[in-house]
Formats: sequence, C-alpha cells, structure tokens
Amino acid sequence: MTDSIIGAVGQTCECLNSCGVPAAVGAEFRSFFSIEDNWSSLKDAKEDLQAVQTTINSKVAVEIDKSRGVNPQVQLWLCRVEEIINDKTLEEEYNKLTRCGFFCSCTPNFPRRRKVGKKITKYLGNVNDLVDNGKNFADVGVDLPVDPVDPIPMAKTFGMETMLEQLSKYFEDKERCIIGVWGQGGVGKTTLLTIFNNQLNGCNDFHAVILIDVSNLEMLDRKAIQHTITERMGLPWVDTETEDARARLLMKTLAKRRFVILLDDVRKTFRLEEIGIPLPNTDNGSKIILTSRDEDVCIQMGAQHSLIKMQLLDNQASWDLFFSNLSTDAQRSIDSSYSIKRQAEAIKIRCQGLPLALHVTSRAVAGLKNPNDWRDAMMAINTGLSEIGGVEEIFQPMKYSYDKLDATTKKCFLYCTLFPEHSSIRKEQLVEYWIAEGFIPPNEPWKGNFTIIKKLKSACLLQETNSGLKVRLHNVIRQFGQWLANQESNFLVQSGQNLESLPEIEQWNGPQRISLMSNEIKDISLSPNCTKLETLLLQNNPNLKSLGPKFFKSMSNLRVLDLSNTGIKELPECDALCQLHYLNLSQTPIIKLPRRFWVLKELRYLDLSLTDALEETYDNCSKLLKLRVLNLFRSHYGIRDISNLNLDTLKELNFLGITICAEDVLKKLKKTDPLAKSTYRLSLTYCPRMRSVHVTDFNQMEHLQELYIESCPKLSELVMDQDKGGVSNLQVLTLRELPSLDSILVQSLPHYFRRLRELTIYECHKLQNINWVAGLESLEKLVVSSCNGIVHIIDNDKWAHGVQNKRNGLSEEEEIQMLIEEACQIIVSENKKATGEEVVENIEFPKLRSILLFDLQNLESICSPRNFQSLESVRVQECPSLVRLPVSRNHKIINLRQICGSSEWWNRLEWDGKETKRDMENYFTAI
Repeated sequence: MTDSIIGAVGQTCECLNSCGVPAAVGAEFRSFFSIEDNWSSLKDAKEDLQAVQTTINSKVAVEIDKSRGVNPQVQLWLCRVEEIINDKTLEEEYNKLTRCGFFCSCTPNFPRRRKVGKKITKYLGNVNDLVDNGKNFADVGVDLPVDPVDPIPMAKTFGMETMLEQLSKYFEDKERCIIGVWGQGGVGKTTLLTIFNNQLNGCNDFHAVILIDVSNLEMLDRKAIQHTITERMGLPWVDTETEDARARLLMKTLAKRRFVILLDDVRKTFRLEEIGIPLPNTDNGSKIILTSRDEDVCIQMGAQHSLIKMQLLDNQASWDLFFSNLSTDAQRSIDSSYSIKRQAEAIKIRCQGLPLALHVTSRAVAGLKNPNDWRDAMMAINTGLSEIGGVEEIFQPMKYSYDKLDATTKKCFLYCTLFPEHSSIRKEQLVEYWIAEGFIPPNEPWKGNFTIIKKLKSACLLQETNSGLKVRLHNVIRQFGQWLANQESNFLVQSGQNLESLPEIEQWNGPQRISLMSNEIKDISLSPNCTKLETLLLQNNPNLKSLGPKFFKSMSNLRVLDLSNTGIKELPECDALCQLHYLNLSQTPIIKLPRRFWVLKELRYLDLSLTDALEETYDNCSKLLKLRVLNLFRSHYGIRDISNLNLDTLKELNFLGITICAEDVLKKLKKTDPLAKSTYRLSLTYCPRMRSVHVTDFNQMEHLQELYIESCPKLSELVMDQDKGGVSNLQVLTLRELPSLDSILVQSLPHYFRRLRELTIYECHKLQNINWVAGLESLEKLVVSSCNGIVHIIDNDKWAHGVQNKRNGLSEEEEIQMLIEEACQIIVSENKKATGEEVVENIEFPKLRSILLFDLQNLESICSPRNFQSLESVRVQECPSLVRLPVSRNHKIINLRQICGSSEWWNRLEWDGKETKRDMENYFTAI
C-alpha cells in the first residue's frame, strides 16, 4: 500500500511539473507527501552539520592558541548551528504527527501534516546551506587589531590610588595638555607612569601611547628617544639618517595622530621639537606626561598649570608593600612572634615610606625566619646610619642588600657605576670588562657569567631593558653605587657630563678606575702619574683626536682601555701597558698599530672593527698569543695573502671577526679548524678574482652570525646550497657594490638563510629581482638601494613558477632530490587533510617588519598583493617608476603603521579602487 502511494506521489509531482504548475506548488506538494523521506534526510544532514561543526571548533581553538581572533562570519555560523542542533520543537511536532498513522483519514490532520512538512523542508534547506558554508570557510581566524598601548608587566603596587586618581583627573581635563609629576628618586614616579600606561590599554581615543625613559643629565640621548618613538610608530629606522632629519619625520608623523607620550625621569629641560615631538594642545587632543625629581624642570617643560607632587607611602601601604615581598616562612614568623614583628616594623620604618627602599630591603630579608637573624638585620641597618653622616637615608637599606652579596658580585656592581646615568649597557660588553678586570673567569663568557647579572637583578640592584640584551642602573641605585665606590674604592667618574677638557692632572694620581666616556673632550696632552690606574674608559668622545706621546708612560697596571668611537688616528708609545687585557679601538680613524704593539703580551681582547682607515698591523695580532677575542670585521685592513692568515698560533681564540680580500685566503679560512669555528663575523672585501660564492661552504664556520660582501668587481654568482650541515646561525647579510652580481640562487629548505633577520643589497646593478627573499621565514628587515637592474623585488610571473626558478642551476641529482621533497610535503599535507588535522600553509614574509627602498630608478613593483603578517613600515625614496604597492581590497597589510615617501610619488600611485586609496592615506607621511 505504502509503495503504491509513494509511486502515485512521484507521478503526481511529475505531472504537476509537466503541466507548468509553479515550482513552489510542486515543492509544497512534495513536502506534504514525502515527509518521511525528508525527515530522514534532515537527520543525515544534521549529522553532517555536527561533523563540520567539530572541525570548525578545532580550527577555532588553534587560532585562539595563536592569539588570533575568530572570523565574525564563523562566529555567526557557529551560533546558527547551535540553534538548529539544540532546537527540539520540530522533532516533537513530527513525533506527534507520526503517532496518528502514515495517512490518517482524519481530515483535521491534513493541515498539521502540511505545516510540519513545510517546516521539515525549510529546515533541511537551512542545514544543507550551513554544511556547505562551513566547508567553504578558507580561514576561521583573523588577526586582532594592534593596540596603541604597549602594556608593561608589573608586580602588584601599594598606596598609589590617590596619585593615580589625581593624574587621571588632570588627564581627562582637556585644558591640561602637559602634566608634570615630580618627587624624589625612588618615590614611585616610574611605577605611577607604568600603571597609567597600562590603564590606557583598550582606550580607543589615541593612536599611540609611548613610554620613554629619558634619564638625561648633561647630555640628552636624542637618538635613543627617537628610536623608541620610531619603533612604536612603526617607522623605518635608517642608521645613516641625521637626528634632525628623524626629528622632521617624527614631527610630520605625530602631527597626524592623537598621541600620549610619557616621559620618565626628565632631569634637564629640553625642547620637544628637537626630538620630533609636536607640542600638544586642545585642538589636536594629544597629551604629554613627564616625571622629574625637580619641580622647576616640570614647569620649564610646560607643566606649570598641571603639577602633581608624589607622596611617600603611608604607614599601612609601606607595611603592605614590605610584607608582600617576604617569603611565606618569613611572613609566618612575623605573624607568630611579636618580637620579630617589632623588628620587621623597625626595618620598615627606616625606609621612610620610599617604595624603592622598601622593595630592596624587604627582598634582602625575605627569607629570614630566626629571631636572631631578624635582630641582626635590624641592627645592621640602624648601626650603619649612625656611622655614616650626611648620607641620604635611602642608601642604608640598599647597603644591607649590597652587603649580602659575595665579594665578586660587589665588584661587578660597582663597575656599573662607571657608565653615564642615561645609558644602557650591553650584557656582553659588561661581562668582557669583568673578565678583563679579573673579576670572573673567561670560560663561556656570554653564558655562565651571566649568573652575576642575575644575582644583581635579584637583589634589585640592576634592571634589564625590554630587549633583554642590555641592563641599566636605576638612577637612585646608581647614586648609591657611586657613594659606595667613594667609600670602598677610588673611582673618578665624570661620564656623560658634556666635558670639553680633562680633569686636572692632580685628580689622576689616586683613582683605580676613571670613566670619562660620552663627553666632548678634544685632546689629551698631559702625562699623568697614575700607577694605580686599572681602568680607563674614554669611548664616545668623537672630538678626541690625539693622545700625548707619553700619556701611557705611568700606566703599568692598566688592564682595560676603551677608545672606541673617538677620533684617535694613532696610539702613542704603549710599552708601559704590560698588564693590558682589554683594548677597544673600534669605529676610530686609526691608521696603523704601533710597531712594538706585540709587547702587549697579556692582551686578551682586541677590537679593531669598523676601522675604515687602518692600513697596517705589522703582523702584531698573530703575536698576541693570549687573545680570546680578535675583531677585524669591516676594517680597512684585510687579509690579502695566505701567509698573513697566520692566526693558528692563537690557541685561546674563541671569537673572530675578520675581513678578507682574496679568494684563496677565504678557502684557507673555511678549511681551518678551529679558526673557522671561532669566526662570528666575516667581511669579504675587494676580492679581485672572486666570481662565485657558495655560502654553504661556510658550514665549518658554525657560529657565523654576520656576512658582509663588498666591492668584489667580478663576483657574479651567490649560491645558497641546501644546508646539510649543522644549524646555520647567519642573521645579517649585506651585499654592497657588486657590479657583476646577476644571480642569487637559493635552494629549498633547509638552506643557509633560514635564520636571516636582516638583508641589505646596495649597488648591485645587474640584479633583476630577488624572488628568493619570499622564502626567508625569519627575515625582519629588507633594504634595497641603488640597484638599477631591479624591476621587481619579486617578479610575480616567475614567482608563480617558483619551483622552476629554484631549480635553475641544479644538477640532475639535486633536482630529483627536490622533487622527492616536494612530493613528500604534498603527501603529508594530504594525510593531514584526510584526518581533519589543520594544514599550515607556507606564508611568505611571516616576520618581515620593514621594507626600505632607495634610488631604484627602474623598480616597477615590490610584489603582488598579499596578506603580510608582520609588516609595519615601508619607506620609498627616489623610485620614480614604482606606481603600485602590494595592497588591494582583498589583501591589506593588517599591522601597517607607516608608509614614507615624497608627496609627488604618492600622488602618482595607482590603486584598485578609491576605498583602498582612502584607507592607505591614513598611513602616509611625506618626507
């Protein structure tokens, strides 16, 4: 009976269609008579939908783990799926209908059947549409918008509520454009500024919030401040650009934005315009908040109507801060013993509400449990104050923390006070000084000896910068360290004070260490009597042209001499420097080393890098048998003959930077072990016969980090073979003035450039494209300049057939190997798809942050539009034929902050629509 009815239904539907009855009528007829088939189809479709839902949810979880957002269309799809799957109303209606029989003869049942049948048909269509949509989602994740605030991690704070409330009140007042916060060192000004910076996170009223550590004394580090602003604004950084030029660029950029600039620790007044910061006003809505120890500085900087004085912590907040830094056992000992609590409170009182002192002191006593230990700690702090008159009381709590250090760590801490107040210190440089002074052993100098830096950080006596590569002293800690140095040692420190002349000769007689770095000293003609002197730091005195002929005569105990970045052209007689361990002459115009330079038998560290006038060393380097570090990288003095590569005698050498001027010398170096393994920086310069460089031949140089190839007139080919050796460490590559270079061949991964972060190509006129850069997964900065042959940075037509391009120049065996690798990659990808596992696509330029293009007369395009993941800045100058940028309506640079170029160039650019041009206008800055 059922079969005959179904057959009749089918015939009826065909008849209706053939008679020209509207489709809607036929569909309604089918929904009425095919209700059971449709219900079965709906159940199957729901199962398909749930399977697709599971896959989408898995992909969403992966994107969330990557800190990406969820595509809004995917979110809407998931909500609709959830509604349909959880809706049981239709199921209940269908079950009620089926209980009446298949074709109930009861007339009232027909309208219900008609209604339910239409619902089932509609639901079935919706479910099928959702299944199709779910399968077609190309990307379930989206990159989250970049927040204008860079949040800074910080520990819990105490007693800052009142100060924060007052600052917020001033900030919300439109008339208060420049706000000044002042108070003594260590009172919490930096903490207040950091909290306020973090509170602005999520605020959409400003384009950029920038926190800058100024810390200027006599000299303002304009370059460092400009670098911070440039980085936060996503502008390209050009080392050769003058500070005035950068200031003009920053002025133009910031004038188009609503910004908040937080200037921490301003010591002396300076003009904001000199840095590139436009004055905020009620029209532009921007704000500047500065902190200083001096009220007058705040007034002179323009905050005379918006001054906030920092207050010391009250008794309760001081105790809360002090108690929070103690260990659990120490807290228990205080809670269980009245005498211990009284001693702890006495220590807290000595800090007098100063947050920095409370932090340092509480961490020094953080592990105390025994009553005797607490009593000794209290007595140590109290006794010290009575013995030393006229000293700021803040130093005494710090001294207790300092006294807990071992003797070596104390010496290392005091050494940090030799540097200018506003400076940061490279960890590697600091450790090298300590080694030369004999504080620590030379074994693994940049690894094991970082433990001292960790100790000093743990004791709150040293701070790490955001990059993690440098450290600095808090200004109050530095003053404390100088006070200690005057008590325990004999230091003469006048660094960063804008001096034009040396201290009087009488002041040289007693000091053990003298620091006159970062000044404006012009010449040194005196011959001081300083037999006790062990350290002399004169670096960063660019006007210093000469040293007196007998300057070193009485420096028989000198161990460290730094003359880097000065104008020194020659060294005077240095026979007296028989104890010298460390000598830095980098970035000086020195012409030659003294003939008797070999007498420096104890020298361990010699830096002659970037000495662009050095012509002769008289083979002295090979005679300094105790050298651990020898750096001749990018020196005008290069090794031109195999016989001059006679450094095998340096058995202690573990770091070599070298400049080579002949191909046969390079071949010898590549094969020389352990000399090759000691090579960290290599410069190939003026190699007249060199025609080809196979970079992977440098595998023996397993530590090579920087390669600089310059002025090799016949070099036509650079080949990056597949890296079959150890992991490549090359991070920086520069190709400069190579007139014959027309071919750069990069094979498939893993190649030698897998870790390359910076690439600079300059004056290589025969190069037509550099397609291979799209495969550099670690590249962060790309600079191309003065290359007349380049029409496309990446030739789109050739890159579309990238596999064929990569195979150019390969042997048959290598090509077969590449085919096998590609086939394996396809198989792995297909297997992942079959199991529902996410397949990560190969993304070009995943880490590229900046592109700088200069003087490329024939450049027509950078590359085809694509979704750059990390690109922040593009700078184009003197590229008249470049009329399109790699952006489109479908491909936008989501993290872009800045496009710099001339207005004439910008007006010539072509776009795929007015909308794209309008969007890009917001990022353009004319230069």
